Amino acid sequence: MPKPISRHELIRKFRALGWGGPFSGGKHSFMAKGAHKVRIPNPHGGDIDWSLMKRILQQATIDSADWFRA
Repeated sequence: MPKPISRHELIRKFRALGWGGPFSGGKHSFMAKGAHKVRIPNPHGGDIDWSLMKRILQQATIDSADWFRA
């Protein structure tokens, strides 16, 4: 089972993959790449669970191999 990830590490990896942000937008901030946007959760001091990370990566259409390379 994959480990939880911190919000800081999530943002670092998205930036390494060419995404911009995070930008503020309503209740959640988001990352953007071209016209594609993905909401970034703010766990308020906790880590982001792997099951939520899986859904975020599916939304962003990021392959798991690319994610682990970043």
